[in-house]
Amino acid sequence: MIAGPDDAPFIVTAQLPADLAKWANKLRTAHFPPERNYLKAHVTLFHALPAAYADEIRSVLKQEVSQISAVEGELVGLMPLGGGTALKLVSPQMMEVRDRLADRFHGLLTVQDSHRPRLHITIQNKVPGKDAKALQEALAARIIPQTFRFSGLGLHIYRGGPWEFVREFQFRGPNRPFRS
Repeated sequence: MIAGPDDAPFIVTAQLPADLAKWANKLRTAHFPPERNYLKAHVTLFHALPAAYADEIRSVLKQEVSQISAVEGELVGLMPLGGGTALKLVSPQMMEVRDRLADRFHGLLTVQDSHRPRLHITIQNKVPGKDAKALQEALAARIIPQTFRFSGLGLHIYRGGPWEFVREFQFRGPNRPFRS
């Protein structure tokens, strides 16, 4: 078991290409409340897979990425989160990957993970609604829609604060440069 003696759940992410992740991290650093900003920019696919199934989870992720050469994504704009702001992403291919994984993880999913996510990168959260709206207005013209390729799937352990990185399972295809 990867998680060690505790039952800390696993998180599965869609890994961003390095240039997009760097740009999103800059936005997150600038606009996320600093006392709660202990994660890097990320796209969560599953929030809490049980630690007892560590070997199966790793095996399923390894098998999934081995069959994929590239997963296209598109940054399409901003997504209001009520008390926050996110970069809105669209990727029918990533949603297909996520759906296949959900089928493979049937019986292990929490209620939250049973629902299809809206792909996004949170850059601000848990702020007053007026502050979130002001950021959205300030950034709207600076967010340029563009395509990119996800680099793979990430596996992390949730321990109540910063996530513990376990491994990236890389897709085989090349990444496309992102213009920030």
